[in-house]
Amino acid sequence: MRIVIASGKGGTGKTTLAVNLAYLLAESRQVILADLDVEEPNAGLFIRGDQVLHEDRYKMIPQWKEDACTLCGICQGVCQFHAVIQLGTMIMVFPELCHSCHACSGLCPESALPMVPKKMGTLTHLRTGNLDFVEGRLDIGEEQAVPLIRQTKQYLDDHSPDGAIRLVDAPPGTTCPVIEATRDADFVILVTEPTPFGLHDLKLAVLTMREIRKSFGVVLNRYGTGNDDVLDYCREENIRVLARIPHDRKIAELYSAGKPVYQDVPEARRSLDEIVSWLDETWGKKAL
Repeated sequence: MRIVIASGKGGTGKTTLAVNLAYLLAESRQVILADLDVEEPNAGLFIRGDQVLHEDRYKMIPQWKEDACTLCGICQGVCQFHAVIQLGTMIMVFPELCHSCHACSGLCPESALPMVPKKMGTLTHLRTGNLDFVEGRLDIGEEQAVPLIRQTKQYLDDHSPDGAIRLVDAPPGTTCPVIEATRDADFVILVTEPTPFGLHDLKLAVLTMREIRKSFGVVLNRYGTGNDDVLDYCREENIRVLARIPHDRKIAELYSAGKPVYQDVPEARRSLDEIVSWLDETWGKKAL
């Protein structure tokens, strides 16, 4: 079972929900939580466990071999991302634009653009009890999150414990990293807040999930502030509201201290129980 927790905007409580749901489920089941918000991962601030793995991750980029090049121009012609251009008698490679498609390297008749590894980030795996935690972290200055997200997902496929529930803390927004994070999800939980910004970006997230044909539901965080416009929208669009997490100062205090919330805030625990109960009823306890 692959559950992705996403949001149309940052700061809605996506990571809070992901971490606390993971801890709650791990009380009785095998869970693996993955932080795929590789540009700004922070779920690891709440996880304390034994390190299983910490390693550098690389993407492949072309490297120009001047002595072999005949300046035929094929590489520039086939690159759809303008990562390889010909300037006079020189071929310039822009690693930040390269999508590692291998087209320039594979089609070069003189093998003048061999692919070489370039470090883009790190991957970390922690374990505590029934909970495994995997984090992808992009290096500062790297502009493409998708390659590291893809590699982190492959690691999850290869190393997830048998029968484990997979929870994913996705990047915020509706851009390419979110699409990659949710591409193979069984269900997506969209976290929002009762504010005009929350409603606006929830609508974008809903349109995205419908476009890629993903089943989804909404969790309303900080319930009790703002207005009921989000609830009215969900009702009009026939979107299931899975839970309403109340606005509570205690939640903010625990979060700021890097502690789980559900153990000390009964209302938050009830909200998580509602989510788990609905998932159990919908997907079956065997899947969860």
